[in-house]
Amino acid sequence: MLLSDPATLAACAVAVILVGMAKGGFSGLGALGTPVAALVLPPSIAAAILLPILIVQDVVSVWSFRHAWDKWIVGWMLPGAVVGIGIGWAIAASVDEKALMGVLGGITLLFGLYRLWIERGNRVVAASTSPGWVGALFGMATGFTSQVAHAGGPPFQMWVTPRKLPHLTYAGTNSILFAAINWLKVPSYVMLGAFTHDVLVAAALLVPLAIVTTLISVRVVRVLKPERFYTIIYLLMVMLGGKLMIDSL
Repeated sequence: MLLSDPATLAACAVAVILVGMAKGGFSGLGALGTPVAALVLPPSIAAAILLPILIVQDVVSVWSFRHAWDKWIVGWMLPGAVVGIGIGWAIAASVDEKALMGVLGGITLLFGLYRLWIERGNRVVAASTSPGWVGALFGMATGFTSQVAHAGGPPFQMWVTPRKLPHLTYAGTNSILFAAINWLKVPSYVMLGAFTHDVLVAAALLVPLAIVTTLISVRVVRVLKPERFYTIIYLLMVMLGGKLMIDSL
């Protein structure tokens, strides 16, 4: 069994907790899930184990935030995400995943620092009003990085966080969009034969932890003050970006 080794079990448990926190509203942390699991497993197997878990967590997060999400944002980002998933599927064999994560980490780090700087001292910053076609481009980046390494959170954050949505609407929009994206990734994983018996057994064993972590994170997000929520998101982006850059080096 894939999880028979204690080190493998521990790393996968940490990965599931990270993606559970992301599904619960702390968008972006999920990008660390595959790299952490890949410390003890081949990246393709790590990604395959996490996808069924992500789908189960999507059920919890979508149900929790079903009344608070932005249809306009999802409507613009999802078509771009479909294109990005297709590109990621087509060129998966030639993508240097480590280099991609390093670039993504650098951009995420700089963006997080920039937002913390302009909003320092609780400064009021006007919400972004960038047009929908820009969201479609970020949706493409979201779909591509999600297909390659379940790391679609940072591109989503870069377009959506500056729009200053109510924090529960932000969490709900994240939940709905990535629930759709994760189902769109399933056919490529099936065609690649990624869902072996051992992979599915490992995923099933980790599902209870995934559900509990997501539910706890949802509860924490619900009681957070909106201004504190966005500060936490930007801090997480800085830490996430730094971690991805270090891993790539």
